[in-house]
Amino acid sequence: MIVGIDLGTSTSEIAYINSQGQPEPIPIEGESFIMPSVVYINKDGTPEVGTAAQEKLLPEPESTFQEVKRMFGQGKKLTARGKEYTPAKISSFILSHLVKRAEEYLGEKVDRAVITVPAYFNDKQRKETIEAGELAGLKVERILNEPTAAALEYGLANMMSTKNVLVYDLGGGTLDVTVLELFEGVVDVKSSCGNNALGGKDFDELIMKHLVKTYADKRKPIPITEPRVANNLKLEAEICKKALSEAETYKVLMPFLKDRHGKTISVDETITRKDFEKLIGSLVSSTSEQIKTALGDAGLEKKDIDLVLLVGGSTRIPLVKAFLKEELEFEPETFVDPDLAVVKGAAIEAGIISGVLNEDIVLSDVCPYTLSTEVLESYGSMTYCDTLIPRNTTIPAKQTKTYQTAHDNQVIVRISAYQGEGEFPAENYLLGAFELNGLPPGPRGSVDVDVTFEYDLNGVLKVYAKASNGIDNQMTVSVVGQDDKESPDVPDVIESKINDWKKAPGADKYKSIINRAEARLSEASDEDDGEIITELRSAMEDLKLGILEQWDNKELESLKAEVLDLISDLS
Repeated sequence: MIVGIDLGTSTSEIAYINSQGQPEPIPIEGESFIMPSVVYINKDGTPEVGTAAQEKLLPEPESTFQEVKRMFGQGKKLTARGKEYTPAKISSFILSHLVKRAEEYLGEKVDRAVITVPAYFNDKQRKETIEAGELAGLKVERILNEPTAAALEYGLANMMSTKNVLVYDLGGGTLDVTVLELFEGVVDVKSSCGNNALGGKDFDELIMKHLVKTYADKRKPIPITEPRVANNLKLEAEICKKALSEAETYKVLMPFLKDRHGKTISVDETITRKDFEKLIGSLVSSTSEQIKTALGDAGLEKKDIDLVLLVGGSTRIPLVKAFLKEELEFEPETFVDPDLAVVKGAAIEAGIISGVLNEDIVLSDVCPYTLSTEVLESYGSMTYCDTLIPRNTTIPAKQTKTYQTAHDNQVIVRISAYQGEGEFPAENYLLGAFELNGLPPGPRGSVDVDVTFEYDLNGVLKVYAKASNGIDNQMTVSVVGQDDKESPDVPDVIESKINDWKKAPGADKYKSIINRAEARLSEASDEDDGEIITELRSAMEDLKLGILEQWDNKELESLKAEVLDLISDLS
């Protein structure tokens, strides 16, 4: 048995393929298929999950966690009862609870799952999702993009359709826009674009800010810094948002809110749908950028789209539907349940993997981000990111490029993997790096290095490098629990080798200038020119490497002068 799981920002669900070959959600709390993604830590350290945990948000906010999915990939730690937790660990409690309910319902052990993620989740966020699954005792068979999952659910019921489909997935915490083609049982994803920091929770916060400002103007400040008051206001804002999808007005009523000095204030404010739409209008309109990008990357125009699928609870908001109708010039459809389409699609993929689903469905997905390696421009000192796998390339994908050594007598080359759309390394996310050591000394360009990127269906990237003298190395990124020998902590290793420049003959004459460069870089702010900062960092590292490898004195002096000029440009 492989189950499908939708691990959401606001809610989470679990489903499987039933004996009729159909995706079926599993009841989690009573008859409800939908569970709040909230975790409460008891005094004894044991977790409570779902509605029971949500009820602790007001009385014990310091021991209760919500919207943890938004923290993936940020390196944050959460604290409760004096103990630290990672977002992956907190999420594992949610997954464990879902699996327990599934085992009770199905009467068998469940230890394999397909887990969905936003299409625009980056490598680190996907990695933490896998980690959460493994901490919950699951073998994560596949990480599946949420819009693709929703399209699978629609496609199962419309196997012989031939349509260009735009999936607009606006959930509690993220937005994904995916363009795909359905034809004769094939779900062929063409492009994905999104915003991992836009969702229904942002609409809730705008209601909160509106209430805080309104009462501040009345000289009756709401004690928003008090955790219990903040959580109460947050819950009420969410209720207000949902109510205004059905009604024209909603009265926010919160009596006897207390601040730390014991002073009380009561909130009694009517919010109309027009008020709400005015608050969220710019955020909703901003999603036109993701729509345009997704269509452009797919090589399609608005007129080419046959169907718009609405996914995610926030698409129930009337303004969102009205915006999409105007933007795409026809009515979006709700052929799938916005709340359950993703988990049903995950169950379908689970059924395909396990073989219990006999339908002949073929799924083709894409890489949501550009993957590149850092290279030195010809006869220059600036590095940039050279693309091997462009964003929205159909996966699995494999690409090889050949590069040459950049300096005379270069015996070490650094192979890096970056994710993102920026031209320069500092604008992108470093996935990992390793070195190729043992190149034969010779003139620059005398040694060829073949670099291969291989990207699979789970978003796992393998990087291989082989020099023309036969030496090779490789790494795998986005795999949790792998062998350290396969994917060493290379950036630290490389840094330690570069730092050996201080021990090299003649290093003393360059220490002062390198210290000045490092000091200036440590002082750099957002107001400084990012391109000059990148150039300075690159030139300084080249100078260190040159000292370490004993490059020609003329070349070292040229690098020294370049570092000085760049420091001056930043002053």
